[in-house]
Amino acid sequence: MTDRTLHSSSRDLAEQAGAVLLELRARLRAEGVGPREMKRAGDRAAQESIAGGLTRLHPGDAVLSEEAPDDLRRLSRDRVWIVDPLDGTREFGEPPRDDWAVHVAVWERGELVAGTVALPARGVVHSTGPFAAGRPPTRRPGPLRLAVSRSRPNALVVDLSERLQAELVPMGSAGVKAMAVVDGTVDAYVHAGGQFEWDSAAPVAVARAHGLHTSRTDGSALRYNAPDPWLPDLVVCRPEVADLLLTTIAVLPDAGADRCLRR
Repeated sequence: MTDRTLHSSSRDLAEQAGAVLLELRARLRAEGVGPREMKRAGDRAAQESIAGGLTRLHPGDAVLSEEAPDDLRRLSRDRVWIVDPLDGTREFGEPPRDDWAVHVAVWERGELVAGTVALPARGVVHSTGPFAAGRPPTRRPGPLRLAVSRSRPNALVVDLSERLQAELVPMGSAGVKAMAVVDGTVDAYVHAGGQFEWDSAAPVAVARAHGLHTSRTDGSALRYNAPDPWLPDLVVCRPEVADLLLTTIAVLPDAGADRCLRR
């Protein structure tokens, strides 16, 4: 199978799930359904869309999904699809918020080889391969801008912003934050409160395809398809600010404080 097929499949799956979510959200909103049930319905519908698509397109591949049981069979497979069917369920359940995403990534023999982050409510899709720009847009002048959770900014990022006199830009899901680096809205997305592989696999694949730096907060490589899918921390940033961010993080007093937290 060619890499181009994997890039196209990841994009098609994410776009199809996004279309399902948009239709579902509009219908449930019109029916007066509350946020809790809207979020649950969104998770189910997006998972069914992606799972069904993978059964048709790549029936022999393993899957690691936030919304499906993990039987660990993926550990013996050469190719694994790592998906978050609805990244940002809170935002999805609060129409008309648009800062939620669909993640579809492909891991093959130790590496992320393809991925897509769809932002359905914005009509935007970011992908790897022939769909990627290959380098980030020109940086805007002014202080560094760091994407941060609108509801739970972690202490390390707050400390980092104070040390660097950076601007914090609140926004929703992990995919939205990472894609804000891709499109030049912010310069970096630093997270130290703990995530799972499905939170970052597709964003990291897309960020790399667009020429961005990706790593753990100590500068080490991000690893996927591990027996335990927990990933404590993440940096996605413009390459020219990577050294500054990593060296600053290393000297912060709480640099490792959030790394062992699990949600």
